[in-house]
Amino acid sequence: MINYILKRLLLTIPVLIGITIITFLVMNLSPGKPTDILTDMNQKITADAKERLVKIYGLDKPVHTRYFIWLKRIVALDFGKSFKDDRPVLKKILERLPATLLLNFLTIISIFALAIPIGVYSAVKKDTIFDKITTIFVFLGFSVPTFWLAIMLMIFFGLRLGWLPITGFRSINFDELSLLGKSFDIIRHLILPVAISSFTGIAALSRYTRSSMLEVLHQDYIRTARAKGLSEHLVIFKHALRNALIPVVTILGLTIPELIGGSFIFETIFAWPGMGRLGYDAIMARDYPVIMGIGTIVAVLTLLGNLIADITYAYVDPRIRYR
Repeated sequence: MINYILKRLLLTIPVLIGITIITFLVMNLSPGKPTDILTDMNQKITADAKERLVKIYGLDKPVHTRYFIWLKRIVALDFGKSFKDDRPVLKKILERLPATLLLNFLTIISIFALAIPIGVYSAVKKDTIFDKITTIFVFLGFSVPTFWLAIMLMIFFGLRLGWLPITGFRSINFDELSLLGKSFDIIRHLILPVAISSFTGIAALSRYTRSSMLEVLHQDYIRTARAKGLSEHLVIFKHALRNALIPVVTILGLTIPELIGGSFIFETIFAWPGMGRLGYDAIMARDYPVIMGIGTIVAVLTLLGNLIADITYAYVDPRIRYR
């Protein structure tokens, strides 16, 4: 297993380089330059001043030259400085990364904690009222746009009822609250973003778990276990569930990249001070160093998520041995 992990980590290096090349090319093929944001709104800036800004930021060099300069800096964990405020990119990302990780971690926990029991119970109670209700929930999860649902819930729970905050990570008077009050305040701010970002994942994973569980329940070894007189609880949770989870674990590797990519939308809607919102602001400002820094961090987290899914797959299925 250790050798497999080391091999996978080494293979991530060329994959990561390929991702950065594509990101860098797409970013530079987009119309406009970062200096346009700084100069277009100021009519007093001359053409010579614009050219000097282009040289200061190194935008006068060929694309491949700028990429290799950036790549050399990355080896030393130097992501450069932001074009927007001249702050170190790595420092800006590290300030926002905990909020994004917290949101995604709680979302993943919510998805697996709710979807697997719902899927298992729907399979065991097939064609019952509960199964039909969850089927409707799944259809809603796939058909309702999450950004629209987010806005509707913000209006209902935030504006009309006033139960939950709709923006930010904490309230204005956060520093004046007690330790318990601060914890409760953060939880209130987390409820809507976590619920919305989990909605589609719960719908998809619960249906996937149900299908996998139904397939396992019709296997011969399940009939044998029941014929031996084992209790239904033991048959379901010891013999059927573990085998049903084998294909479900593969969803973990797909869930992490999807959540990280979706954070750009959810963090912008809820004004969440995370890496996704920082990336959105950087894209709007054509802040190349920040965009490349966030793209690299997202790629690393995605590759690590896939590796974790593979390792978990091996532990769930004893027949798999990585070499």
